[in-house]
Amino acid sequence: MPAIRQLPLSLQNRIAAGEVIERPAAVVKELVENALDAGARQVDILVAGSGVELIRVTDNGEGMRYDDLAICADRHATSKLNGDDLLDIHTFGFRGEALPSIASVSVMTITTRHQSDPHGWSLTIENGVKKEIKPAGHDQGTMIEVRELFHATPARLKFLKSERSELAAISEVLEKLVLANPQVRFSWVFNARTPRQFAAVAQKNPSSQRLEALFGSVLIKDALEISMERNGIALNGVIGRPSQYQATGRLQFLYVNGRAVRDKLLMGALRAAYGDSLRRDRFPFAALFITLSVQEVDVNVHPAKAEIRFRDAAAMRSLLINAVRDALRAAGFAPVASTLPNSFSVPAENFHVPATSGFSEQAQAGFEHFTPSVRSEIFAADERQQAYPLGAARAQLHATYILSETAEGLILVDQHAAHERIVYEKLKKTYLTKGVARQILLVPDVLNLSPAQHEAVLEAVDELAQWGFVVESFGPETVIVREIPAMLGDGETAQLLRTLADDILSHDATTKAEDRLWSIASTMACHGSVRAGRILRVDEMNALLREMEATPLSGTCNHGRPTYIHLAKHDLEKLFSRR
Repeated sequence: MPAIRQLPLSLQNRIAAGEVIERPAAVVKELVENALDAGARQVDILVAGSGVELIRVTDNGEGMRYDDLAICADRHATSKLNGDDLLDIHTFGFRGEALPSIASVSVMTITTRHQSDPHGWSLTIENGVKKEIKPAGHDQGTMIEVRELFHATPARLKFLKSERSELAAISEVLEKLVLANPQVRFSWVFNARTPRQFAAVAQKNPSSQRLEALFGSVLIKDALEISMERNGIALNGVIGRPSQYQATGRLQFLYVNGRAVRDKLLMGALRAAYGDSLRRDRFPFAALFITLSVQEVDVNVHPAKAEIRFRDAAAMRSLLINAVRDALRAAGFAPVASTLPNSFSVPAENFHVPATSGFSEQAQAGFEHFTPSVRSEIFAADERQQAYPLGAARAQLHATYILSETAEGLILVDQHAAHERIVYEKLKKTYLTKGVARQILLVPDVLNLSPAQHEAVLEAVDELAQWGFVVESFGPETVIVREIPAMLGDGETAQLLRTLADDILSHDATTKAEDRLWSIASTMACHGSVRAGRILRVDEMNALLREMEATPLSGTCNHGRPTYIHLAKHDLEKLFSRR
């Protein structure tokens, strides 16, 4: 076995960089958080290329003296701990690894000036090697330039995604910081494009101006405010109504003591709070801010500081679920809960069992106190329908499921999932044979999108056109829709296009054009199909069953979920111990 040796400092820094700096967005996050910790009230960000060429962050914070600048890029050097208690964290940074990690895989220049100094100082570090500190003209504050990121480690460059994906990740990081710090003025420019600017506002808590500037008035005007405090934990913020669902979790912003986190406990609690008022593959919009004692939460769990650990996880989960459910209930969107009692006892005065036996009309009178959850229509049995593979429709359960009888048992069909597959296959067939018919809008739709959604839609203009959408840019964050697929009719174009934009953003540079086309078709099929909750006539249910039988792959929907389950007659007999 070889002798144990101490790794050189340069290699230690590169290992740390692999934990902390996985992409340009991580560099932006660390540098902006440092600026906020330094008391900055204005932060400007400039990005060239995908962030590999240049990232520059300038702030008007406290700045550094010469002695601080000399050691700021050393490992485990920090000004953010008052003592030795790693739980006593009141800042964004605490590990002391960000600057040396960035400097080890780039050419980094720090120019800074403390208020007490007559001039500023500048330090350049090339791939972990410090140069001489020199005097520099600079206003109070700090400017950090990062160039040639990962050029000394070319293997890391291969793992970066497309320029659009990297810039979208940077934008997402900045949006989170902008939302949590309304008292700070932010601006950023990507590749000399139109800058995004956010003026400082007086409120310490997230302001309506910031929310509207980030997400648009359409999303925010219908959002629900939540506020609850319990056992020293305060929760404030806004959530979206179930109808404002998103295709991804990109618009879920969770903060703990001002720090943006992606915590599984909190995300799971948010999902649970919506219950079955939201489909499992859809995500609610949320901007939630949790404030509690720093001793009750451990932020020193992950190098990227995205994961945390609560001392009382159960209390945190309970608070979030109750706060969200209270807001949904007040707005009439309470998740569906079971109304079945623990037992089926009925007060004696309401339910009298006569001495006679059998299911006589008198004996069944007590059931009139119950509201049925199954809708059925009485009609003559059609043996011809029953002979089909999926049988004849007999009832609709919970306005969602079709109960069908076959010669050999019964079929239970999810009407939305089944119709989604049918529409999807029809779309594919139409596209491959004669193309998708378009419908010109007499009054074009003008839609406000997030910057990332706007860019995604514009990049996919040709692909969207192949599916019947004619879309043009109408401003920095606005598009105009002139034509839509004829199959949509009077459907909700805005929600569908936003969902399509989120789906496009979820693709990376390796996704094939054909796969992106079918993904668009799948999303369109979802929006164009029969919804759960729609009452169907018997002839409509039977028509859906017949179409399923004629549609390829109708056993699953576009997302892989089953569209129906089958119980043979002998399965039913086993359930009731008949065999």
